[in-house]
Amino acid sequence: MGKTIEQIAIDKGHSVGPILDRNSSDSAWTTIQSADVVIEFTAPASALENYERLLKLGVPIVTGTTGWYDQIDLVKEMVAKHNGSFFWASNFSIGVNLFWEINQRLAALMSKHPSYAASMTEIHHTQKLDEPSGTAITTAEQITNVHPNYRSWKLTSEGVDQGDLPIDAQREGDVKGTHIVRFDSNVDQIELSHKAKSRDGFALGAILAAEFLSSKKGFYTMSDMLRL
Repeated sequence: MGKTIEQIAIDKGHSVGPILDRNSSDSAWTTIQSADVVIEFTAPASALENYERLLKLGVPIVTGTTGWYDQIDLVKEMVAKHNGSFFWASNFSIGVNLFWEINQRLAALMSKHPSYAASMTEIHHTQKLDEPSGTAITTAEQITNVHPNYRSWKLTSEGVDQGDLPIDAQREGDVKGTHIVRFDSNVDQIELSHKAKSRDGFALGAILAAEFLSSKKGFYTMSDMLRL
């Protein structure tokens, strides 16, 4: 993802500064203070530490790291404390965000038809660390927020109880990201899906978010950028 973001940024006329990873020294971090924005795609275990360091340096952050959303209130406090600029998305794809708009409308409609049982499948490459994906969690929460049959989501591998929206998380090869929502009855099935063909859509969305965040303060999401 980092290499794809770098190439698209250059193609759009931006310059790319230092690229940091888990082995970067403390002195290397200070070199990014002059950056207009930092795009952060790392891992859940390091995300909050990265946000804190970058906010202290006064650098705007666009993050695509997932798996930290249970700490979102803490991150909002960090952003407010440092008067920072922060943009997060569980998925930067424009197509996925349109998929979510449709999913919310479908979930609201299906909430009035409890004879249809809801379920989800998400498929990603074998190197993806979090399970289910952040995209799947957002999709599931859109359903559980409005559907009376479901109080929460749960991975099928962990055993599903009544009231749980089941998510089947699969890891296969180099799959870029597939998300499927199903409503199944005794007589038919309704299915909504999004399949990413490459990482370019995610990378482009991150660059657009970086452009959007320029000269802004506060905590932002894709809905702010797309005005959905």
